Amino acid sequence: MRGEPSCPKCGGRVRAPGLFADAWQCSAHGPVYPLQPVIPPSVEALGVVVHRARVPVWMPWPLPVGWLFTGAAYAGDDRSGGRATAVACSGPGPLGGLCEMLLVAEELGVGLGARYAGIDGPDPGAGLRLDGAPDAKLLAAGRPTPLWHVKDGADDRAVFAGEACGLWLWAIVWPEQSGLMMYDDLVLTDLRDAGGEVDLVPCGALTPRLLTPP
Repeated sequence: MRGEPSCPKCGGRVRAPGLFADAWQCSAHGPVYPLQPVIPPSVEALGVVVHRARVPVWMPWPLPVGWLFTGAAYAGDDRSGGRATAVACSGPGPLGGLCEMLLVAEELGVGLGARYAGIDGPDPGAGLRLDGAPDAKLLAAGRPTPLWHVKDGADDRAVFAGEACGLWLWAIVWPEQSGLMMYDDLVLTDLRDAGGEVDLVPCGALTPRLLTPP
């Protein structure tokens, strides 16, 4: 693990619960679920996130050919459990070159997905039009799940968001043009339900996308 817990919304320092507050505190955002230090990719580290999560731990599974798991993070503590999870993976893009994907599951208001998307958080907000036809569809835990393109995401990435299992699901893809893969029949598995298959996840190098969100 690297560093100390931080605010999932801004990356700033947080104060641990104490005499005058029973929650972690960010000076800018008040009570937050602390973002724990990023976990370098390994089967054991992924197991830590899966064990502590109270929200899905999404991953394309089986991973597309040539794709690797490249890191994970979660927001929460020993008392609250993981209330937001982020799983990164990378591999060949639909137009050639390297493609990176970050999948975030989170409760309303946590703000981790918005931070990685490069938008003002904590939730998709005005950039997500749920009243129109979805821009992409995938299977999440065996259920058809619509996603909408978040129009005000950062310019260098494609951002999609929707709802799965009653929680926000974000899919953030670099570079932006590799967002085309979201129009294929992507299948996501909640690794909390994967059992021993988690031991088969191929691991690569830690992605800087998890370490330096905008």
